Amino acid sequence: MNILAELRRRFSAALAESTDDPEQFAQMVRPAQDPRFGDFQANCAMPLAKLIGTNPRDLAQQIVDKLDVLDLCDPPEVAGPGFINLRLRDDWLEAEVNAIAFDSGLGVQPVETPRKYVVDFSSPNVAKPMHVGHLRSTVIGDALCRILRALGHDVTSDNHIGDWGTQFGMIIYGYKHFLDRSSYETDPVGELARLYRFVNTLCDYPAAKEKLPQLEQRLAELKQQLPQAREQAKSDKKLKKNVKRIESEIRDLAGTDDRAGEIAETQKKIAAVESDLALRQAMQEHPGIARSVRDETARLHAGDDDNTRLWEEFLPQCISALQQVYQRLGITFDMTLGESHYQAQLGPAVDDLAAQGLAVESDGAMCVFIEGNDAPFIVRKSDGAFTYATTDLATIHYRVRELGAQAILYVVDARQSEHFDLLFAAARKWGYAETELKHVSFGTVMGEDGRPFKTRAGDVVGLESLLDEAVVEARKIVDANDDAKPDGPELDDETRSKVAEVVGIGGIKYADLHHNRDSDYIFSWEKMLATRGDTATYMQYAYARVCGILRRGGIDPTELRASGERIRLDEPAERSLGLQLCRFAEALDAVATEYRPNQLTQYLFETANLLSTFYEQCPVLKADDEATRNSRLRLVDLTGRIIQHGLSLLGIDTCEQM
Repeated sequence: MNILAELRRRFSAALAESTDDPEQFAQMVRPAQDPRFGDFQANCAMPLAKLIGTNPRDLAQQIVDKLDVLDLCDPPEVAGPGFINLRLRDDWLEAEVNAIAFDSGLGVQPVETPRKYVVDFSSPNVAKPMHVGHLRSTVIGDALCRILRALGHDVTSDNHIGDWGTQFGMIIYGYKHFLDRSSYETDPVGELARLYRFVNTLCDYPAAKEKLPQLEQRLAELKQQLPQAREQAKSDKKLKKNVKRIESEIRDLAGTDDRAGEIAETQKKIAAVESDLALRQAMQEHPGIARSVRDETARLHAGDDDNTRLWEEFLPQCISALQQVYQRLGITFDMTLGESHYQAQLGPAVDDLAAQGLAVESDGAMCVFIEGNDAPFIVRKSDGAFTYATTDLATIHYRVRELGAQAILYVVDARQSEHFDLLFAAARKWGYAETELKHVSFGTVMGEDGRPFKTRAGDVVGLESLLDEAVVEARKIVDANDDAKPDGPELDDETRSKVAEVVGIGGIKYADLHHNRDSDYIFSWEKMLATRGDTATYMQYAYARVCGILRRGGIDPTELRASGERIRLDEPAERSLGLQLCRFAEALDAVATEYRPNQLTQYLFETANLLSTFYEQCPVLKADDEATRNSRLRLVDLTGRIIQHGLSLLGIDTCEQM
């Protein structure tokens, strides 16, 4: 049972006569921050009393008089100016803990009305190796799929890969002109990635050369304008906005201590070619390469036999390389439908939008205009080419009509927010107003220098190399911990390697998930793999410690669970831990409400802390009597099961020995 949801339901009934929106005020029932004030606390009486013009303490008492909770709670208390404090009945709480202990679902009941979800996450371009930028989408999306399924929803995970765009035009052009045949035969994916980088660098060069003088001239103009603008703002405060605009544009162009500006990034693209002999020669021999790449892409999209054959040769190899990374992360997808899957549907989608008067011609392009946005949502360019917008609209159409999606989640970084705002607005106009379309946005993985996480050479960190390094770092910790055990090491080399893989991969995932997804976060090996604090390693050790207690006691977990021994919550530490275990369903519901996995990580961290406090205050194997020993063994076992299951819903494995 979700205790918090049940209490809120009962408060809503008690508030029905006092307000037209009882659910809004019932949401003000929350877990108590201080156990002296009970287990849960409601502060709805104060804001409601102000709204209707009455005494908040009197209103709180009226709410209590109508509140039907005595089967769950001791009599509620009104405190201070109108707080309502609730303490669960000890006998009810104990019965609930025992019910959870005998429940394979650990107290999590399927939702009454399951929804059909499609979760779109990871979605790399298959022509490029996965890098750290794909990490957050991949682990957040996987966790959401697991948690929504655990709650009883019908979930389809879809890896909407980029398998049709300009990057394939680059690879095809590179294959035809710059291929290293021996490298391709030895490591085809590595050679294709090299070709992509090589051609992409060449394509960037002409535009960067043309753009740099314009940027430098604009910066000089702004610097010249700034003193005068500041002087004018002294006498007219309304002009301060103009000063801020100029300063902001200068920062964007010139950069700051924390990030490079547009001028530096453009100079970098130029230097990449001019400082490299092979690139310089290639640029001289292929001066119109950007146009040539677009032509190769157009031929592929038009069904050219040669380019289609190459695409069909490259694609399986690229997908196989991606799959190796997913396999290591323990992540699977129900479907992997790339952009190519929807190509035949793009023309009909634009035709239907036009037939409904939603897409109109503007400067030769077909556009959907969204109220409140100056820029149109272009669904077909003036040259006849379709856009990401077209593909995304066709994808929504497919997911609703063919998969029956009631909710579609897009786990994509926050920089794409404007695109999704326009996409969802266009989709609603097109007839999908009843479908929940949600951009599950997230921030950037930052290095300890406060900048986007990159290698020392300035390249984006490859995801596979990041996983390798995580396991290496974790192995150091596993070795040190095992070597320091009082009775000597317990793990052989093979086991240490397996534990290091679990700890390293789990550490990376948890470090990402335990942050509010909207925030950027600093990537730190030391913090990520710490055995204390809010880390996967701390939780994994908590589970391993539970297994160790059962092992030292000669306890078979299966027999213990089948024994019928009941859990008692006589001591304060037992009761606190028992209450926390009863809130597992609440934590999962909280994740599903706003699609935030950090709600579950916070719950697991609090659970591990309460388990530690319990160990300090309540001996288990050396309990005073057999009944207490058995009760505490059951409580410890249940805690371990919930920690293990909670971590598994985040895609994180555990080990019985560490």
